[in-house]
Amino acid sequence: MTSRDGRPPPAGQDLPAGRRLADLPEDSAEELYEHAPCGYLTTLMDGTIVKINTTLLGWLGRTRGEVLDRLRFADLLTVGGKLYHETHYAPLLGMKGQVNGIALELAAADGSRLPILVTSVVKRGEDGEPLLIRTTVFDARERRAYERELLRGRRAAEEAGRIAEEALHTAEEVGRVAEQARRAAETDRVRLREALAVLQRSLLPDALPTIEGLKSAAYYHTAAPDRLGGDFYDLFALDARRWAFFLGDVCGKGPEAAAVTSLARYTLRTTVLHDPDPAAALATLNGALFERYTGAEPQYCSAVFAVLERAGPAFTVHLASGGHPPPLLLRGDGTADYLPAIGGLLVGILPEPHFASLRIVLNPGDTLLLYTDGLTEARIGPDRRLYGEDALLDFGRAMPPGAGPHTLIAALRDLVTGFGTGLADDTALLAVGVPPARGVRRAAGGRGAVPR
Repeated sequence: MTSRDGRPPPAGQDLPAGRRLADLPEDSAEELYEHAPCGYLTTLMDGTIVKINTTLLGWLGRTRGEVLDRLRFADLLTVGGKLYHETHYAPLLGMKGQVNGIALELAAADGSRLPILVTSVVKRGEDGEPLLIRTTVFDARERRAYERELLRGRRAAEEAGRIAEEALHTAEEVGRVAEQARRAAETDRVRLREALAVLQRSLLPDALPTIEGLKSAAYYHTAAPDRLGGDFYDLFALDARRWAFFLGDVCGKGPEAAAVTSLARYTLRTTVLHDPDPAAALATLNGALFERYTGAEPQYCSAVFAVLERAGPAFTVHLASGGHPPPLLLRGDGTADYLPAIGGLLVGILPEPHFASLRIVLNPGDTLLLYTDGLTEARIGPDRRLYGEDALLDFGRAMPPGAGPHTLIAALRDLVTGFGTGLADDTALLAVGVPPARGVRRAAGGRGAVPR
């Protein structure tokens, strides 16, 4: 309440309802915690939630009984958020004891997504041992909208700049010189693209081998023909019953990325001949990268490495992953799901990381797809939204049952080509599958993957 001249009333003067300030009830600490404008939660060191406020429960659309001692913090996130949490967020929190302003997405009970910013701090005991993780969650929807507005503004400015630049070349003489320069630049660009295309092809297999009882297909899409990409893949024989395949993505582009790609392919192909354990192959590559590229400009990559072994009409697959997007398994009955998240750290980022592995069985009609994040990080639609892992999963589930690697890669090639300028990063695809058995129809629910 203020006086007519806009000044506050003197101390002790009655409030409008006749109540004095001292008569108002005190806000309890518990009430401030429960109904804060941001979310709070406390977890054990393994991520199990032991305390959460009402605000965050409301955002999630869950009850306290559904969450406490039942879910981990990562269980509240989207598929992409879980992967980022395992490969980046949790390791960084473990090393530094605190992370600030990390952008993630919550998965609400109704299936909706909520963009958030997360800050976490590790609470330690008197002996210095970590006890709890306290996390604060902020609603980032308004920030996301503001970033989209900034992006639209930048594009408008770029378009205005382009129009202004074209206006500068209206004079006849300037136009003639500009045309000569354009032709020379185009000639140089064509030569550069041809040279880069030859070099890019040298980093990939000329053709995939023919394997009795197994089909395979691959595709590489270059987003920028003027720059070397860092995606790589391969499929090759180990002996009469076993084959190895891998797919990876080197950080960065250009000659440096090409050098790392060459080192990664050579190291993985050589290592598996001595030790067929996929996790051991990734560990050897990690040592090679960490030893050679430590310093001001470290180089690292993500990768999935696998060994195939014939098992009657089926094939067993032993996989390990180093910070790579999860492979997509299309079963012969028409179902499709990502393999259980084996995650792992990026290859080459730490001296002695742990790479987890799992085993699956490819039965007749099953196809396993490996891909790089250029596919899922493509921007689509007028609002340039992220294509994402959920859309790729829906794409896989829409494929005809038992379609096989060639049909799947052909469909994905059309999809990737249709992204146009929305595809900002190179995309590599590799699919292996067992042809359907003639006259045999599989029941729904193929054999699943078992983490090791």
